[in-house]
Amino acid sequence: MPDNSVTLVGNVTRDPELRFTNTGQPTASFGLAVNRRWQNRQTQEWEEATSFFDVVCWREMAENVSETITRGARVVVCGRLEQRSWETPEGDRRSKVEVIADEVGPSLRWATAQVVKNERRGPSEGPRGGGRPAPPARPAEPAGGYGYDEEPF
Repeated sequence: MPDNSVTLVGNVTRDPELRFTNTGQPTASFGLAVNRRWQNRQTQEWEEATSFFDVVCWREMAENVSETITRGARVVVCGRLEQRSWETPEGDRRSKVEVIADEVGPSLRWATAQVVKNERRGPSEGPRGGGRPAPPARPAEPAGGYGYDEEPF
């Protein structure tokens, strides 16, 4: 069975743009630059090539990404490649390949991150506040009797 999965690690080139479909489904897209570096064996010089990708996120992940990720951030994106085609108003055919994200997270190779878990929402609840994200609610007391600065294991 063929598998269409990709994992990319790179830097965000533009802040995520959050939009909503006609049915209210949140979607966010952002650019990702992936650098590859190697040493030329003949000249012993370091060479570099950069590939640029458009990343698309859906539903809760779209809202979370738009609240969390900013231009310049180093992220890990797991997803699948998908090609879409359209026709311009001038009648020209266009197509592009995008990464449809299944997971997006910060790269912790050269940075730290603080993770705040969101409350789960049901499908009937729709976007928060008519499309405006609500700030994450912090419970009065952490579960399990641990302090916020303690490890639960």
